Amino acid sequence: MAIIIDENTRVMIQGITGAVGRMFAQKMIHNKTPLVAGVSPGKGGQEVYGIPVYNTVEEAVKERSPNTSLVVVPPQHAKDAVIEAIDAGIKIIIIYTEGVPIHDALYIVNYSKLKGSLIIGPNAAGVASPGKGNVSDISDDILSAGNIGIVSRSGTLSYEVIYKLKSAGLGISTVACIGGDPVIGLRYRDILEMFERDPETKAVILLGEIGGTDEIKAAEQIKSMSKPVYAYIAGWSAPPGKRMGHAGAIVIKGIDSALYKYQKLREAGAYVFSSINELVKSIISNLGISSK
Repeated sequence: MAIIIDENTRVMIQGITGAVGRMFAQKMIHNKTPLVAGVSPGKGGQEVYGIPVYNTVEEAVKERSPNTSLVVVPPQHAKDAVIEAIDAGIKIIIIYTEGVPIHDALYIVNYSKLKGSLIIGPNAAGVASPGKGNVSDISDDILSAGNIGIVSRSGTLSYEVIYKLKSAGLGISTVACIGGDPVIGLRYRDILEMFERDPETKAVILLGEIGGTDEIKAAEQIKSMSKPVYAYIAGWSAPPGKRMGHAGAIVIKGIDSALYKYQKLREAGAYVFSSINELVKSIISNLGISSK
């Protein structure tokens, strides 16, 4: 089954005629992700690598029936693009765009909840379920189908873990990179709940970082989970008040430090590690979940 991206996924790219949109389209077509349409206002009637382009999401939905959108428009247009997708009935929206204003992100997230759409991002590396679809910037070359779910703020950390798992002969059910901005849609606890319900997922990796309280809230979800959760928090040496990478990765109150999150996750029953290598070694030793 996997989560978010599965056998029923039909992808649309909003901003497909731009450089980033074309890059994603070429990647999806090459790796057989079910890309069915693109949207770029004023560019309707064109094609990108054989994929039809429409002026509006409504037209794309009517003609090609997408149910998932990858948003790669400039940040000042992200709010309007997402609202258009929600109003057209798109239920899964992955916002790859970086630099979306916080007030726009707040509006997007709240509007999606009212309308029943799922938002991943903004500034999200995306979601991939090997063998079903890849709506992320993670290379298909390192993705291998298996039984381990991954949720992360960081595409880079996810890339490292996936590569090490594949090298050990292990695979993943779904990797969900939810974004590192202060305001995002789906959060750790939401993804953990999905993995708990997914019969294909047998264990979960949570990759966190300093800043915010999402990992602490995730600890409450972990307490009720039957599946093992393996966690790593990046940013152990980050000085207070220093932003590390993502806009939301900054320690302000101490409760958003790596050490505090480590303690809370461990108290909740997660297996928590101080390095990626230790985490992967533990999974190999304890689970031995085959990618086949």
